[in-house]
Amino acid sequence: MSGHQILPPLIAIVGPTAVGKTALGVALAEQFGGEIISADSRQFYRGMTIGTAKPSPEELRRVPHHLVDIADPDETVGLAQFLRLACTAIGEIAGRGAVPFVVGGTGQYIQALLQGWHVPEIPPDPALRAELESMATADPKGLWQRLLGLDPGAADFIDPRNVRRIVRALEVTLKSGQPFSTLRRRSPPPFAATTIGLTMDRAALYERADARVDAMMAAGLEAEVRALLARGATWELPAMSSLGYSQFRPYVEGDSTLAEVVERIKLDTHAFIRRQYTWFRVTDPHTLWLDATDPAMPHRAAEAVALALGPKAL
Repeated sequence: MSGHQILPPLIAIVGPTAVGKTALGVALAEQFGGEIISADSRQFYRGMTIGTAKPSPEELRRVPHHLVDIADPDETVGLAQFLRLACTAIGEIAGRGAVPFVVGGTGQYIQALLQGWHVPEIPPDPALRAELESMATADPKGLWQRLLGLDPGAADFIDPRNVRRIVRALEVTLKSGQPFSTLRRRSPPPFAATTIGLTMDRAALYERADARVDAMMAAGLEAEVRALLARGATWELPAMSSLGYSQFRPYVEGDSTLAEVVERIKLDTHAFIRRQYTWFRVTDPHTLWLDATDPAMPHRAAEAVALALGPKAL
């Protein structure tokens, strides 16, 4: 008798923004009896629909979705909470005999899930965080050096330019009394993941992203931002730092034009796509990379899912 445990399958669909992950995820989940877990860290927040390109009402009707609209913008859904919620959802979906599909572009969250990271779920300390953010504004290099002094291992996985992650790592270290790097450990995840990545020519992707920004503006993105502010959201909230929202601040405060806002969102989206490609390396041998513009892409993706599911796909 074999001692190998047969792990339940999980399908991850990854790639940069605007490449078509949502549409592919819905089509595959519908075809193979799946449910979708969002791994887009901004789709967690209620009232942030247009700017985060949430699944449409039709897509939400076609396939059950998880981790969409689970928090208000003044709440924070961090990596640790995401891992807990996503793992719970994966177990429940598999328990129903359905196939869990993880779809999104937040590279760190997906990597942490697929690699079995364990992250301490220490709640934010607003006073400490404000103090650290103030230090970051005054002396960002000094803040980085403070983290390295307390936790030299942080240099292995935190970008010194990512102030938010430095602040969070310091917050966890100071609150727990232990280095953040020692609290963050890994163990094999309880599922067998197959990862499908969507990519396309970079210039064409920028054009597609620009067109999506224009469509968001036509759909009422400005009104969505103003509605969030009217309900009490502030620019300092992590949710309001999201791409497509923070760029409105100069305009709302009378310091720029709407055309300048749109241009800034487009340029920042291009930069975001470049950062996403550093997480989703097209050379990764564990990911099946498909050209989103290839007419055969949907068929090839479906073949990969069927292969991963084996007899379950029949």
